[in-house]
Amino acid sequence: MSFFKNIFKKPVVQRKLNSAKDLKVNDIIVLTDSFALPEALRSQEFQVSAINSYEFEFKTKTEWILTGNNNMELYLSLDVDDKTELKFALKILHEDIETLFDLDDFASIFDEPGEAFLERKNDSEITQGWSSEQYQQDTYAKVAYFHRKDHRSENLSAYEGKYSGEQLELYVLHDQSQSRGIDVEVWQDGDTDVFLTLYRPLTDIVDMFPGS
Repeated sequence: MSFFKNIFKKPVVQRKLNSAKDLKVNDIIVLTDSFALPEALRSQEFQVSAINSYEFEFKTKTEWILTGNNNMELYLSLDVDDKTELKFALKILHEDIETLFDLDDFASIFDEPGEAFLERKNDSEITQGWSSEQYQQDTYAKVAYFHRKDHRSENLSAYEGKYSGEQLELYVLHDQSQSRGIDVEVWQDGDTDVFLTLYRPLTDIVDMFPGS
């Protein structure tokens, strides 16, 4: 009986992965070797290690955490406007900020009405290829809720408690070409995270492999 069961057993269908918006945990992406990317990203493979969600008033965005072979951690989201682009984010430390900008100028990001203008001083080793010479602020204290969940497959709780989102305020700056930026997240406990962002065409992902 078991012999016949094995004969007629349905084959396992491999999941197809054709778009970045369908990435799941353990999936792998391969980036282009373009010189438009920071050197640390060129031709590199990254695996999705976790998926988070940012809930705004009128939309919810997916964030994929990517881990590379050199333990480099990146954050990927899709920027959807007139066209859809990849948005890579690199978290930087206080010493990187101090190298990049005058700290008094950087602090003006938090001054109303949110019109800070930053000029780069110098790159640190980690920010090479990520930064621009100048940035202009265009978002001030935008409220969002951060969820350690994938909103595409899990419901996001709208209530306070263990499964509710963590509230934050978002401040955003862009360079003149809108190809690089700075995201600053200020959490309710006062902790502040700073990211350099890079906007790239979808074709910068040259291959994708399903993790399961």
